[in-house]
Amino acid sequence: MGELRGTHVPVLLERCLELLAPALDRGGRTVHVDATLGLGGHAEAVLAAHPSTVLIGLDRDTEALAHAGARLARYADRIHLVHAVYDELPEVLDRLGIPAVDGVLFDLGVSSLQLDEPDRGFAYAQDAPLDMRMDQTRGVTAEEVVNTYSHGDLARVLRVYGEEKFAGRIASAILRERERGRITSSARLAELVRESIPAPARRTGGHPAKRTFQALRIEVNRELAALETALPAALDALSPGGRLVVLSYHSLEDRLTKHALAARARSSGPVDLPVELPGTGPTLRLLSRGAELPGEAEVAANPRAASVRLRAAERIDPTSTTQTRDNGRAGRERPRRKVKGMHLPGAAAPAEAVARAAARPADQGGPERVPGDGTGTAEQGEGL
Repeated sequence: MGELRGTHVPVLLERCLELLAPALDRGGRTVHVDATLGLGGHAEAVLAAHPSTVLIGLDRDTEALAHAGARLARYADRIHLVHAVYDELPEVLDRLGIPAVDGVLFDLGVSSLQLDEPDRGFAYAQDAPLDMRMDQTRGVTAEEVVNTYSHGDLARVLRVYGEEKFAGRIASAILRERERGRITSSARLAELVRESIPAPARRTGGHPAKRTFQALRIEVNRELAALETALPAALDALSPGGRLVVLSYHSLEDRLTKHALAARARSSGPVDLPVELPGTGPTLRLLSRGAELPGEAEVAANPRAASVRLRAAERIDPTSTTQTRDNGRAGRERPRRKVKGMHLPGAAAPAEAVARAAARPADQGGPERVPGDGTGTAEQGEGL
């Protein structure tokens, strides 16, 4: 493990600690899962604030685990650092013999370590081999994706995961370049993207290759598929009173999070009954109205926090009180079935549905909105 490059500033640290505190300060030993450990900034703050809390830290990046291990060494008697993707949480908890946890934090996107090290290939402003794997011990690289995917598959990845309006033109340029020789350089790919985008469009929205590199990173690491599985697993692992906090940096991540939480925060029973049927009541209480955004001071101190969206929820026991609509006199009032901006037919929208909604061609009016969704456009996210 070499010397750490770059600066690690945990995003929305104080707000995350505030939201997790009621779950981790319940007396006796509590268990907190940092599902995206990274360089351990959030984890260190949680351990310092809660002396009785045991940390389970997951990360697919072995280099990040090594740095986090060194940073958290003084808490060695109450940490478990595991090389795993967050959708492997149930297996990790089973191996550790932990039936339930009190807190879970997801800080999604690319970490400071990955972004600041040019040899990882995540940064479009620095030349490096086209890798982009968060776990460099397994999986396909961005080089393989760029050099083997068909035109249609490349355009789909760029359009859906990067919300790139010129996905078809960029895919065509990549295929033409492949005929001359294999594309192996992040700088060459960034130049191809820049040349494919009309000059007027290049003058706005930041670096022209931003959305392409974001899309390739998500494809290489299967980020949305893993998140779709991980969120329900994390919610199932929470004990009553346990809390989940999710930091998203991309509109598709935020939509998946929103749908997963909303599905469990409303009743699943018949709408015309005055009392909840057993097993049909909400199992989550949302801790904020919509997604929380960073303040000006946060962005000024840490520019990578600019695109973050925070959502949080607390697990509740639907059988703990008698639920009725009679003005709440017999317990918790039952949430209405149709809530503006949250209602979705059936269960949480899967990653495929979110992707299809975002993949509407530009000549049909741009990305189609998922029903009940109010999230914005994609941003180059950093989970710090």
